[in-house]
Amino acid sequence: MNKAILYKKEDKNLRCLACSHRCLISNGKTGLCGVRKNKDNKLYLLTYGKIIAEHIDPIEKKPLYHFLKDTKTYSIAGAGCNFKCSWCQNFEISQNNDLIGEKRTAKQIVEEALKSNCKSVSYTYTEPTIWAEFVYNVSKLAKEKGLKNIWVTNGYFSKECLSFFTKEKLIDAMNIDLKSFKNETYEKYCKAKLFPVIESIKRVVKEKIHLEITTLIIPKINDSEKELENIAEFIFSLDNKGEIPWHISRFFPMYKMFDKSVTSLSILKKAEEIGKQKGLKYVYIGNV
Repeated sequence: MNKAILYKKEDKNLRCLACSHRCLISNGKTGLCGVRKNKDNKLYLLTYGKIIAEHIDPIEKKPLYHFLKDTKTYSIAGAGCNFKCSWCQNFEISQNNDLIGEKRTAKQIVEEALKSNCKSVSYTYTEPTIWAEFVYNVSKLAKEKGLKNIWVTNGYFSKECLSFFTKEKLIDAMNIDLKSFKNETYEKYCKAKLFPVIESIKRVVKEKIHLEITTLIIPKINDSEKELENIAEFIFSLDNKGEIPWHISRFFPMYKMFDKSVTSLSILKKAEEIGKQKGLKYVYIGNV
């Protein structure tokens, strides 16, 4: 186990500062993510250097269409997540409680990325926030070696966590998953809240980190015209130019959500039309 950095002491408990849940963790317990544990009033990262997924991907798979186009990115993930999404597309590793993974050092990861002719390292598949201290060490070395750093994230990172990276300009691009524009949807299906995601997105724009946004369109959950309009209007408001790309992705029944049908192409086309009507220049349909 490696000591975490993003936390503070509160009496006999520890307040984790990695994400917006801000879990108050008593001795012997972990936060909601299951990977940050209070041991004798010190917080430890149980997944430090444990890689549960490791692949070379086209950067467009993140998806990022306007950043380092036509290059490869070295993708890594650790077990666990701070969300509990009923439709999770990577539930085998994001909801994995065994904390398994192959041991890797930051040096090994960066060397493999360079040897594979990748131009970046992506922290993806699960949530980069929850193992931020390891991501930080990889990011710092990657930057020193001329690689870019990419987060594929649910956007629930705390302002302290973001600052931990941006003070050294270690994040070059993000794709943030904006799952819905209704707080009740976040609460019911993800065990989280909408507002922290909105605030994170605004902070990323303010930090001038390259940003693209993804929404998985799920029938009868977030596919109403009104909600799609609200999402598109929000994305446009971030720069008032419509230059932030919006990726609208097709849902397939997965994990705990087999009661919904595959998203129809007509709904995806309607979402694309709404995005463009609201002034977004770059709207992409994915997963079809």
